[in-house]
Amino acid sequence: QVQLVESGGGLVQPGGSLRLSCAASGSISSLLVMGWYRQVPGKQRELVAVITRGGRTTYADSVKGRFTVSGDNAKGTVYLQMNSLRPEDTAVYYCNAALVGKVYWGQGTQVTVSS
Repeated sequence: QVQLVESGGGLVQPGGSLRLSCAASGSISSLLVMGWYRQVPGKQRELVAVITRGGRTTYADSVKGRFTVSGDNAKGTVYLQMNSLRPEDTAVYYCNAALVGKVYWGQGTQVTVSS
């Protein structure tokens, strides 16, 4: 079992920045990939950015150049630095952790970009 706790969401003006943090506990020695997804009402949850145990990163096209994912799977930590935020980035952001055959989700943290 893996438990994920997120922090760092909030309200920010367009063009501003936020940093999300996620800490995993439990069977973190088996973590292969950690990252972030987001969801708005009425739409499917979508990948934002993930980082593998080896440090390889993947980003959604919509956030490339603006968001940076970092962390250490072996320590159970993942971060998302979000810069140049846009109103369309408004969503609930979920931390995600994957082991072989299992996926875990955090409770979600709201990010609202509005003037």
